[in-house]
Amino acid sequence: MITVRLFGITKMLAANQNSLSFNVANGQQVKDLIGAIEIGYPAIGELIQKKKVLVSVNQDIAHEETVIRDHDEIALLPPFAGGSGFDQAEDSEFVRVQRENFSIDQELDRVRSRSTRIGGIATFLGIARDRSRGRDVDGITFEHYEGMAQKKLREIRERALKDFDILELLIIHRYGEIAIGENIVLIIAGAEHRADAFRACKWAIDELKQITPIWKLEHTPEGEVWVEEHP
Repeated sequence: MITVRLFGITKMLAANQNSLSFNVANGQQVKDLIGAIEIGYPAIGELIQKKKVLVSVNQDIAHEETVIRDHDEIALLPPFAGGSGFDQAEDSEFVRVQRENFSIDQELDRVRSRSTRIGGIATFLGIARDRSRGRDVDGITFEHYEGMAQKKLREIRERALKDFDILELLIIHRYGEIAIGENIVLIIAGAEHRADAFRACKWAIDELKQITPIWKLEHTPEGEVWVEEHP
């Protein structure tokens, strides 16, 4: 018997349960788990078959042939809303998923203090708006996969520092309930030249929305809506 964690729309399709248990023995494969899900929860199984929901094992995306072992951490991941080589204690300053708001000035100073060679800084600030896809929005709740979300944000920072000519990159994403007009996400790229900072900043936010397990629930006058992708 294994336990599968649920996020986003998969919880809604499972009567708002946070997890499900399936009779899959040690050594069986992910495809066997998918078969059990299709029997017990066909709506979720259909989303898996359409590749709209992914299966992760130990916080890595799994394939059908991935073997499942006792005590593996398994989760179903709807579309995201969203080797290290670096010290993770340092990462915690520059890569954070947090409930509380952040100070843009403090975070700018954090990046500026990294190097006197920084001559250009590009920032992206995401803010909760009151209208989305033609619907009025009263508020937003962000859910995240604790541990995996931070891991993916660290990967983005590391790749940006490696692939772009920048000196530092900071990423903060909030979770929980967020009121209209409040800050959601902040990305700051510092480089010697502005063009490099702009390129890295744009790439980072686009990549965040593709690979980071963070989901957005919009509260509207008509009800709650899980947003599958962010424009």
